[in-house]
Amino acid sequence: MVSIIYILWLRQLKRYLRSRSRIVGSLGQPLLFLLALGFGFGPTFEKAGGGDYFQFLVPGVVAMSILFTAMFSGIEIIWDRQFGFLKETLVAPVSRLTIMVGRTLGGATVATLQGCIVFVLAMIFGFRPEFGINLPLALAFMFLIALLFTALGTAVACQLEDMQGFQLIMNFLIMPLFFLSGALFPLDVAPAVLVMIARCDPLSYGVDGLRGTLIGVSHFGIALDGGILVVVTAIFLWIGSVLFKRIEV
Repeated sequence: MVSIIYILWLRQLKRYLRSRSRIVGSLGQPLLFLLALGFGFGPTFEKAGGGDYFQFLVPGVVAMSILFTAMFSGIEIIWDRQFGFLKETLVAPVSRLTIMVGRTLGGATVATLQGCIVFVLAMIFGFRPEFGINLPLALAFMFLIALLFTALGTAVACQLEDMQGFQLIMNFLIMPLFFLSGALFPLDVAPAVLVMIARCDPLSYGVDGLRGTLIGVSHFGIALDGGILVVVTAIFLWIGSVLFKRIEV
């Protein structure tokens, strides 16, 4: 069981590291947000008394990078189903739960690495975490975000057979999850309706947890952020495992 999980995890990681175009291409959007929004809206945000907007924005952009990479890792299930690799994997003498765990851990590791790359680039452009001692905790939040949304992407992909349908559903899910999470605006001064919606968005707690560990700004509290992420991640892992067991190839 452990060996199968390791093999699937390693396969996901090697596939990511070998695809240089994928690594470079997935950095375009985060860099655009960092440069255009971080430096473009920075003076306005500072004049309004909000402080350094670039510092505020970086945790949200890191979470966004993890979200996109994790969710779209589910496409690989559809790809493997079309080219027969999934069938070969499913006939292995191991449970489907083991296969799902291996794939999910691999996708989550890739998404976490992507978030780390964006974090390093943000530091090059001037981001300075106020609490460097909390970097291991921030990394834990990044992995929880990656694990949660990799499981969600896997659950969705198990119900689809073509990549076009997957991309439509992913865009329908990803954009609201990101824009309503408070990644781009502080929830402390947001309208009550947006705050209520943000409380229902699991990404909100990931963004808030990263902000709390990196710059000391937290709306919900780091303990609550971590607790909710753990619970929601466990729920989506269970849902993903149930749907993966029912997948047909």
